[in-house]
Amino acid sequence: MAKTILLIGTLDTKGEEFAYVRELIRARGHHALVMDAGIVGEPKTIADITAVETAESGGKSLTDLREQANRGEAIEAMTRGASRLAAKLHREGKIDGVMGLGGSGGTMIATAAMRELPVGFPKMMISTVTSGDIAPYVGVKDIAMMYSVVDIAGLNRLSRTILANGVGAICGMIEQEIPVAEDRPLLAATMFGVTTPCVDQVRERLEAAGYEVLVFHATGSGGKAMEALIEDGYIAGVADVTTTEWCDELVGGVLTAGPQRLEAAGRRGIPQVVSCGALDMVNFWAYDAVPAQFKQRNLYKHNPNVTLMRTTAEECAELGRIISEKLNRATGPTALVIPRKGVSAIDREGQPFHDPHANEMLFQTLRENIRPPVNLIELDLHINDPQFAAAVADCLLEMLTKNNEMNK
Repeated sequence: MAKTILLIGTLDTKGEEFAYVRELIRARGHHALVMDAGIVGEPKTIADITAVETAESGGKSLTDLREQANRGEAIEAMTRGASRLAAKLHREGKIDGVMGLGGSGGTMIATAAMRELPVGFPKMMISTVTSGDIAPYVGVKDIAMMYSVVDIAGLNRLSRTILANGVGAICGMIEQEIPVAEDRPLLAATMFGVTTPCVDQVRERLEAAGYEVLVFHATGSGGKAMEALIEDGYIAGVADVTTTEWCDELVGGVLTAGPQRLEAAGRRGIPQVVSCGALDMVNFWAYDAVPAQFKQRNLYKHNPNVTLMRTTAEECAELGRIISEKLNRATGPTALVIPRKGVSAIDREGQPFHDPHANEMLFQTLRENIRPPVNLIELDLHINDPQFAAAVADCLLEMLTKNNEMNK
């Protein structure tokens, strides 16, 4: 059955390439819906959604944008417009996939539109910037990025091959039938290497109870991805065992998930059980990359590319205040489970991050600031003890059961 692929790009500079891609899509038996986000000149191929319409959707007049000649403002307007139009087309069921071609500006516009679409919706971006840091373009969405190798500036032997491969990829995505499987309610859990024993056991216990568990590595992008999926309504409950990303956000490490971490579950009102996993550490890359002001701190070479820094008592107290503030705002069932004997594999007695005073400052601050109806549970266990994992899983299962009964 023929499907429709939305093509987003600047037709004043990339018109020849978009015409080529459109014909390849048609040759596969599908339809192409072309959106023009060009600013400067007239389109070099026919657009189904004109630059005038894209600009107006972004709250601007194309004429005004051209007269003002402010490239930054124009790209922002076209980005807003493309994003709103793509989201509207998806809501109305008019598109089955999206593809973009471009340099840095075109990539910004097209990928912003792609980030408005749900995970699982086919997305393909052929870009000149793909060989660099693409995190700002991809965010937490499943955008397939293909490096153009040469500039997208006319058709030649190499560019035709790469563009054709991109068309093959997006057509393969929209043609792929997803095998039918038994859909079980989705739960989320957060894990780090130093909390793996706990989270593995939590996952196994939850799966045995009939749930499907998505485990997110707490490396910044993992926390962001989980928060986004919760916000989009995919997740029924959360075992947020490993909240370490807040250490990096507070102190300045490299694996922060941003200041909104620990907000989505509370805002959506879904059951969440939260703990203190790896709040004893801040993450940096290789030892030589650790900022000078931290060189005298307690540092641990996790591997040649990752260096960990022990959080201080003062930092732990501040983490306790932040986590309390986030959880106290929750609108759904929430529990905080404290492992009094340690929060990671390397803070046990004899390990490099063993610091009972710092841990106690964290726990004490949590005790003083957590407010009902958040359920504060303290266990005389280490986070990686089997009994602790069982307590976390059972607490979440109890919440889920009560929540399901209330919603019947």
